[in-house]
Amino acid sequence: MVNRAVKQTTTVPDGRSIRWEAHRAERRGALIRAARRAVHTLGAQASMEEIAAASGTSKSVYYRYFGDKSGLQQAMGEVVINQMQDKILSAARSADSPRSGLRAMVSAYLQMAETSPAVYAFVTGSSSGGEAAGSSEPGVAAVLSDFFANISAMMDHAVRFYLEGHESDALAQAAAGFWPTAALGMVRAAGERWLATPPGPARPTEAEMTDQLTAWLFDGIGWDSPQPAAASASSSAPPHDRTRQNSAAAGADK
Repeated sequence: MVNRAVKQTTTVPDGRSIRWEAHRAERRGALIRAARRAVHTLGAQASMEEIAAASGTSKSVYYRYFGDKSGLQQAMGEVVINQMQDKILSAARSADSPRSGLRAMVSAYLQMAETSPAVYAFVTGSSSGGEAAGSSEPGVAAVLSDFFANISAMMDHAVRFYLEGHESDALAQAAAGFWPTAALGMVRAAGERWLATPPGPARPTEAEMTDQLTAWLFDGIGWDSPQPAAASASSSAPPHDRTRQNSAAAGADK
């Protein structure tokens, strides 16, 4: 009796509706790919009309599927940013140490952004001057927020694993929670300025930029050499201070 009632109330999916949704999803994906190629060629400031023309369709088609330019920006951002996230996290998981993992993440980020700076700027809202201006579109901001949260979680795990192998006090442990946010801000801001720098002597290669950012994040700038007075002060410091200093020096050599 119960089984018969279930059968009678079960809704059978409409085959035509399923086919239409599949067709719509396929068409939407094709439009996003075409728009991505158009932005790559035309630049991040391309208009909907220019994108549609380069894609071989009309502006009304893009408006029908995405509403407006911000809708297209969000849809393309979801695809591009998810691809970046997958590559960055995959690179980190295959690393054999926190430092090599961080380097792999920085390299994957710079490589993906360098592949098409115009597409990167279009989906992140970065300014042409290379500053991490962020996007004013709520949809894109949400996509970016999830992206950076996932990357931050991976970096937080790596830095805490790193600290477990080095002597550190409670303050260092607590402050470590802020490091991923600071590191991400630095990598993004420096990376976007690097993208905006014309090729030439003032623009490091991707590998050089990756190595430099990794060194900054793990070792600091490293331009200052200890002065004799500073070395003397270090040797006369209380034991717990010398332990902290020696621990920091040992960490920098890893």
